[in-house]
Amino acid sequence: MSGIYEEFGVTPGINARGNQTLLGGSTPPPEIQDAMDEAMNSGYVVFEELLRKTGDFIANTLGTEQAFVTSGAAAAISLGTAAALAGNDREKMSKIPDTSSFDRNELVFQKGQDYTYKRCFTLAGAKLVEIGREDGCTVEEMEAAIGPKTAGIAFYESGLWGDEWVSIEQARALADKHGIRLIVDAAGQIYPLDQFTKTAQIADVAAFGAKYIGSPHSTGICTGKAEFVESAFLQNFIGYEMAGQQGLPRPYGRPYKTDRGEVIGVAAALKRWFSMDHEERLAVEEAKRTGFHRGLNDVPGISVDIPNTPQLGPNTTVFIHFDADKLGFDGNEVIKRLEKGTPPIWTRTHDGGKSIGIGVQMLTDEQVETVIQRIKAIVE
Repeated sequence: MSGIYEEFGVTPGINARGNQTLLGGSTPPPEIQDAMDEAMNSGYVVFEELLRKTGDFIANTLGTEQAFVTSGAAAAISLGTAAALAGNDREKMSKIPDTSSFDRNELVFQKGQDYTYKRCFTLAGAKLVEIGREDGCTVEEMEAAIGPKTAGIAFYESGLWGDEWVSIEQARALADKHGIRLIVDAAGQIYPLDQFTKTAQIADVAAFGAKYIGSPHSTGICTGKAEFVESAFLQNFIGYEMAGQQGLPRPYGRPYKTDRGEVIGVAAALKRWFSMDHEERLAVEEAKRTGFHRGLNDVPGISVDIPNTPQLGPNTTVFIHFDADKLGFDGNEVIKRLEKGTPPIWTRTHDGGKSIGIGVQMLTDEQVETVIQRIKAIVE
């Protein structure tokens, strides 16, 4: 029977990559989808009240001063940066992203922490000043880069930085010493829970991706110190409308729109995330990884590696290595063949094609078995 995707000519498949944007990010659990559906079918609300009341719940849960739901972590980064640049100055808010007249419009950023989403710190008009080296950055190097144009520190928190980098705690101390802001991209820092709350509490503004906790792909959280989260709030999409109604200059954040179902989805997902049994959750994911090991590790030309590291962030991955000398092809070819099959299976390589990484958290048990059998059919 044809489904809704096929009706519009779209081919659905199996997501073996994890919470990836290019595949739609997340599938809310049934209870979260039910909460969203109820919100959308229970009438309309004053959106400011919805954002502020759910924001109160989010802030209380994370131990921060203020919070609100955004249209993804990138929106929270951009709005948080806008808050660092404009503060409570309405005239400055109306000029963003043109910050050429601002006294301070620069953010220092550790050069070696270069990553895909650093551009999000610049969307509100901030200029990134990269400091340090490819293999690290010292506190002294960061402090030397802080000057009269510095508005804050842009920090990418992976939870994995070693001693060769300025830590988030050291960045906090430098921000306090120089009276500048600490804006943190913590998109995936949702587990362990103490990592989640610690990161939220240490930043002036922290951005999280709510898709990782079971909310829709298009949602995020902006949280931190009240002064700056409020500035971010006033610059978001309803801030644009409210300013117009009040005869004030409009801020830039109109594109960062969420709907009422999404806002409820984030609040409901966060409530679930902080009340669920994570040991049980991880045991389910471990059973999926073990399933790949059991199903594929004895196949000639294949070996399966289950990383023996503590769970950090959202990803639960198993790596499947392919011996190109024995098989005549590597993981890149396996990826291509999986994608061309019916249904397509999307996975990816982390090492140039020697292996593929399977993000098991988005797979059902049935899909795990499907992926195993399809890989076997390719290599046997």
